[in-house]
Amino acid sequence: MDNQDRVSGLLEQGYECLKNVDLGNASRFFDEALHVDFDNSEVLFDLKCSQFWSDCLESLKKIENPLQQGNFIIFQWKNFCVFLSRITGDFEMAKYAYRRFAFSMALDFFLSISDEEKKSLGIEFDFRLGRCRKALGDYETALRHLEQATKVHKDNAVYLAELADCFALSGEQNASKILFREAFFLAPEKIELEFIESDMIQKIAARVRESGYMETEITEWIPVFGELSGVFSVKRELTPAESSRLNSSMFSLENELRENPSRAATLRPRLLNRYFWVLDNCKAMNADPSRIQKTLQKIQVLDKDIYKQYLS
Repeated sequence: MDNQDRVSGLLEQGYECLKNVDLGNASRFFDEALHVDFDNSEVLFDLKCSQFWSDCLESLKKIENPLQQGNFIIFQWKNFCVFLSRITGDFEMAKYAYRRFAFSMALDFFLSISDEEKKSLGIEFDFRLGRCRKALGDYETALRHLEQATKVHKDNAVYLAELADCFALSGEQNASKILFREAFFLAPEKIELEFIESDMIQKIAARVRESGYMETEITEWIPVFGELSGVFSVKRELTPAESSRLNSSMFSLENELRENPSRAATLRPRLLNRYFWVLDNCKAMNADPSRIQKTLQKIQVLDKDIYKQYLS
């Protein structure tokens, strides 16, 4: 067996350990692989990641409550995603193994909390289980939990985004697009891309980054670029009450932008998204063409480049 085969075998064993929430033995396999090939980029990547989680587990020892322990691991996953963006390497098998490690551990903590705490959490407990099950690839169970959560909180953007992501991973693209569109309309700033695996959303996010927007603005622009790229093409008809709230929201954002131009980075994409929704609603209702034209003019004034892309 040559060195490359030995390294591949050791990495595979390490990844299996991670999937079984055994960081200690995984690290030992990675260390052994380093002695075989000290210049292997994937081995170096894995050792950096294992050190990150080793430090996390040391901090975890100070926490005794299972709910807080699970929450800690979920929070560290977000930090881990930032960590990954700062180190060299893009190894999907490794990332998958570490995701299995983190969310398996978090799920075990959540399942072990007391019945009293589960009851006090209410539907938030279903959400936690659904997010973990989704990350672990158990989409059928995840859907049950997430659908239950969104049934109770229909306007929770985070819940809707997680459910949309689960539908996307399950191959239900139309349902996914509708729910993502709703979620990014309601509260884009609350959606955490670190937990969203959908390829279509991550591709839109990458396109937004390439366009030069700051990382803190990415989720604000996703619905705009989603509309321009045709990803958010599956839409539903609004009720009269929803149409009224949409118009009220649009006018409110217009006033806020005039009064607080310093907040344009956030308000501009939100307002553009409102205009897109108004245009879709006008078309669905066969509204007066003059209203459509007026809304298009508003888009042109607000962002000429977006206006050109929308019409192209």
